[in-house]
Amino acid sequence: MMVIGVPSETAVNENRVALTPKTVVQLRKLGYDVMVEQGAGLKAGLPDAAFQAAGAVLMDKTATWGADIVLRVVAPSDAELALLHPGATLIAFLEPRFDQTMVDKCAAAGITALSMDMIPRISRAQSMDALSSMANISGYRAVVEAAHAFGRFLGGQVTAAGKVLPANVFIIGTGVAGLAAIGVANSMGAVVRATDVRPETAEQVESMGATFVQVNAAQVAQEVSADGYAKETSDDYNQRAAIMYAEQVKQADIVIATAAVPGKASPRLITAQMVAAMTPGSVIVDLAAPGGGNCELTKPGLSYVTDNGVTIIGYTDMVSRLAGQSSQLYARNVANLVGLLTPEPNGVPVVNFDDEIVRTATITLNGTVTFPPPAVQVSAPVAANVLSEQSPAPPPKSPLPWPIQVAAITVAAVAASLLLSLAPTAFLSSLAVFTLATVAGYYVVWGVTSALHTPLMSLSNAISGIIVVGAMWQLSSDSGLVRLIAALAIVVAVINIVGGFVITSRMVAMFRKEAR
Repeated sequence: MMVIGVPSETAVNENRVALTPKTVVQLRKLGYDVMVEQGAGLKAGLPDAAFQAAGAVLMDKTATWGADIVLRVVAPSDAELALLHPGATLIAFLEPRFDQTMVDKCAAAGITALSMDMIPRISRAQSMDALSSMANISGYRAVVEAAHAFGRFLGGQVTAAGKVLPANVFIIGTGVAGLAAIGVANSMGAVVRATDVRPETAEQVESMGATFVQVNAAQVAQEVSADGYAKETSDDYNQRAAIMYAEQVKQADIVIATAAVPGKASPRLITAQMVAAMTPGSVIVDLAAPGGGNCELTKPGLSYVTDNGVTIIGYTDMVSRLAGQSSQLYARNVANLVGLLTPEPNGVPVVNFDDEIVRTATITLNGTVTFPPPAVQVSAPVAANVLSEQSPAPPPKSPLPWPIQVAAITVAAVAASLLLSLAPTAFLSSLAVFTLATVAGYYVVWGVTSALHTPLMSLSNAISGIIVVGAMWQLSSDSGLVRLIAALAIVVAVINIVGGFVITSRMVAMFRKEAR
């Protein structure tokens, strides 16, 4: 049985903690003993008594860093790294794509290091994707900071004192942070526009009620992302994009910039000239500030007002400003990763390189450098309406030659005509109603935005009760075949009804406040 240590975070303005009392319980069920440094969770609103109640042992800094597995939020300092014993395992945001020296230091220490920012964006890894969890929080917080600095309503109102126009919000980058910002700004009543170099995100943006703004797609071929991350763009694209940014930034009351390329400095998208053209009182929140910023005038870590009255917010601790929430989500991500490393509940981790999640996240293994990992291909949906002129879509191929198709359609039409001519009048009437209902239902369902498909299914499944009533009516039929079909219809409809209410219950549970 191994011991997990959770030391305090010592970085400036870092208020998070790597575990919460709930995840302590989760790890103890896997067979681990857990040590937490005294006061580690205080800045996140988690007192020592809560950790003790969950089964953790309170220890000092040296003891927690001397554990077999050390869980941390940010990368350790050199002095902290020296407290690890050879063969120990460290899990934290180590950011090897930005800092190769951290890889070398972990190797020199003889430890196994897994970096939370290296978790691949694949379906199986979603519960461990700490980057997405933190980006979701930073997108939310960005709108809160922007609204505070803006000092006015984001939503439009009509009052006795006059009409208030809604704020115009422009979001650059529609990854997890950008989509979170869209959701919050839209819910506050702002008029939201967003852009991204990945054309496949347009549908997501529009499903959330925002308008997707793209560079002239008829003249510039935009590459669809294969791994879920943005790629560097061509000079031609950048020139055309700059024109679009200048137009949109000038119109915006609030600009939230989230564009980033993994392993590289943040692209500069907003120039000083664009800021100078903005209306006094406007706000720019640069979430890319840790990488240098998307705005030319961003000062990482600071918020200030330009000479023309534009507030530029470049905080690098945006996630830490919601320490309680971010600690809760990060702790779940870490605990799920430890669970993946622990195939048996015996408190013994297994670093299995046959698992692509473990292989990608591991940057050193017992002192051996394993970074960079093999590429992990992530399939991304292709936007059907965004095509490249250099590679036009091929015409659809028919599985059969056209003469055979014509003959088959003709035979089917003649057969259908003969059957309908011999059918009873009552059957024709029922068939007409069924056909019209099918056509109407198809267009009604597919006319609903994709964002509402799950709640639509949740509620419409209950309509299957009509089928149950009709099927029960047919159970009294003299025909054994009719009774059999009616019985099957009752079973299937009941399953559909139960499924509908289960989905509804799970959806409602998502909006309930968890018991603390």
